[in-house]
Amino acid sequence: MTTNVVRRERLSRFVDLARVYRGWNKSELSQALGRDPTKLIPRSGNPKLDLVVGLAEALDWSVGDVAESVWRNQVGCDPELEALDFQTLNTRSIEAHRSGRWEDMLAIANAMLERSETSTNRALAFNRIGGAHDGLGRYADALRAWQEGLNERSVSPAIRIMLQANLANAHYTLWHLVEARAIATVSIEQLEEPGRDSRLERVMSALARYVRGNTLRRMINEDQGPTDDASRRAETDLEIARDRYARLSEEFGDESYLGVANTCKGALVEVRAASGRLSSREAIDEINRGMDEVVDPEAVPPGDILESWGWWAIFGCNIALRHLHGDELHRQMAVFTNKAIEIGDRLGNWSIRERAFTLEQFRRQQARLDGINERNWSLDEEDIRVITGTMGRFPSFREVGWRILRGANVLEEC
Repeated sequence: MTTNVVRRERLSRFVDLARVYRGWNKSELSQALGRDPTKLIPRSGNPKLDLVVGLAEALDWSVGDVAESVWRNQVGCDPELEALDFQTLNTRSIEAHRSGRWEDMLAIANAMLERSETSTNRALAFNRIGGAHDGLGRYADALRAWQEGLNERSVSPAIRIMLQANLANAHYTLWHLVEARAIATVSIEQLEEPGRDSRLERVMSALARYVRGNTLRRMINEDQGPTDDASRRAETDLEIARDRYARLSEEFGDESYLGVANTCKGALVEVRAASGRLSSREAIDEINRGMDEVVDPEAVPPGDILESWGWWAIFGCNIALRHLHGDELHRQMAVFTNKAIEIGDRLGNWSIRERAFTLEQFRRQQARLDGINERNWSLDEEDIRVITGTMGRFPSFREVGWRILRGANVLEEC
């Protein structure tokens, strides 16, 4: 069956569903959709936007959900994957994750879902799908996958906690701070129960502390003036996460854990500067010593260690924004945002890119207020592509992205 035929059938189902939902006859439906009754479904199977909007309004769905349902590709399984059992697929998905082959991981994870015969296996498949989307920077898709996994019943406790901790991290990445803190707190409470000492549970315990500590760190910045309690709780979580990841790295010889531990170490510099335990000068100096480790990001192997230094650059920006002023603020922030963008590009890390672009745009706005003459953004085609991709992945970034593009004079005035 061709793609056009499949889409025509899907559209036909939506049209019938809308008619039944509203209690309309065909003439009333056609009038509501602004279509000739004999031409409701285009022969191409590709509806115009006004038809999608009309169906969404008739069904009380979102436009995006209707469009996704009509246009989504049916998941096909690679013949090679189709012949493999669930456990073999799971092993391959882990291998793809470790080597950063995210598209391969997604294909394998979808095959796992097709082969799942139990709720626990379906939940595990959704976890792998979430991990693949996270690697591709499709954070909203990752969040939905982990939610789907948690909707499965009779799932083993360890896998449920893994899904919860990953879901908390997705909310944190998307700046859903209240949700991230709440879910991470539930996970921490469960993982502190006696007997939760498998490797998976220990990793999830460290992740939950990492998420809650960093969420509290972000909340401190959002509130503009931390309370002693908030900074103390953030510091406690980040110290625990740092120590647990360091122990996991030593015990299992996995450098990725060491990278996350280093991210926690950098986050602690920011939190301690905010609380006054470190002076702004001590904090900035420590961040700059970290930047000495990545003078040339291209010379550093891609992975969690390099990513951690990208986050150090972001932490440096936050410290500068809170504590520095005038030329010193702009000089330090320009160094940090430039380094973060370099590392984000080296890794294809959309989350670091979002923070770096947002902070650099804020710095430029502040420079104008400070009477500093800043040149316009100079963006090449690759820069525009990256900013556009970031806008798609982070709804909260879209207005910032438009301002950057307008400021660089790359958009024609309508």
